[in-house]
Amino acid sequence: MTLVAAFYRFAALEALPRLRGELLALAAPAGVRGTILLAPEGVNGTISGPEEGVWAVLARLRQVPGLEALKATFSQAPEQVFARLRVRLKREIVALGQPQVVPYLDSRVGTHVPPEQWEALIADPGTLLIDTRNAYEVAIGSFEGAIDPGSESFSAFPTWVEQTLRPLVEKQRPQAIAMFCTGGIRCEKASAYLMQQGFEGVQQLQGGILRYLQTVPPASGFWRGECFVFDQRVALNHQLEPGGHSLCHACGWPLSPVDRNLASYEEGVSCRHCQERFSDADRARFAERQRQIERAQALGAQHLDAAMGSARDAATLAGS
Repeated sequence: MTLVAAFYRFAALEALPRLRGELLALAAPAGVRGTILLAPEGVNGTISGPEEGVWAVLARLRQVPGLEALKATFSQAPEQVFARLRVRLKREIVALGQPQVVPYLDSRVGTHVPPEQWEALIADPGTLLIDTRNAYEVAIGSFEGAIDPGSESFSAFPTWVEQTLRPLVEKQRPQAIAMFCTGGIRCEKASAYLMQQGFEGVQQLQGGILRYLQTVPPASGFWRGECFVFDQRVALNHQLEPGGHSLCHACGWPLSPVDRNLASYEEGVSCRHCQERFSDADRARFAERQRQIERAQALGAQHLDAAMGSARDAATLAGS
């Protein structure tokens, strides 16, 4: 079995190139793969590999001033879920495009609500529930009654707030604004932004959907569908096991079993989301790539494109 760890922490970090080199030197020989984003505002990552190697990487990160309290959410996979290891230096660990929002400097962030208390909050009619993830993530699973901003990237959140959320709040006057995302990082930054913009009663799911699924029994009934993850498992069910979704290798959108049974679906070439999006030349190129993947699989090898799954690989993490 392979251990998968998802983590983030906002903190003022320095000497990032040196830290990047140390993480690469530590993780690669230990068989750890995945993506770690380093920025002046903190760290964001998902990695997988042998348990000893994953714990070693987390231990090294916790030695960095400001990351001592770094927490991770864990799950198990039957095999490695990433094709390679990436440690990247970025301007932001999750891209909101609002440089004034610095969660580790701003004590005014949304109240962290433990998973055990989350359902009581969102069941309250005075709570406005918002899914801060991207549209393709929301499409395969969310909490019942959540508002979907319909965004393609997290950086669109501020525009949605001004055009849609503010008028909605002024009309409904909710007692609480409850937000959630996969692991908690987008909510952390989104809540800081909302507080800076004068919104009140802002709350967020502590540890995100993954911590909720890990903690709350499926019988509760508030969660619907599967949770999109940025690795080869594509989506996880309530038991944090791989679900029924796969990725279209052409456009990167998640596909359900129903989607794969449609006439628009051709493995590696097209799906209902991109059937009209690409040219004949594109589809011919995709078909050749798919043939190469199948030949590699027949020889017992792993083609890199098959391992990556799509353009939405782990490098994007939480839409950063």
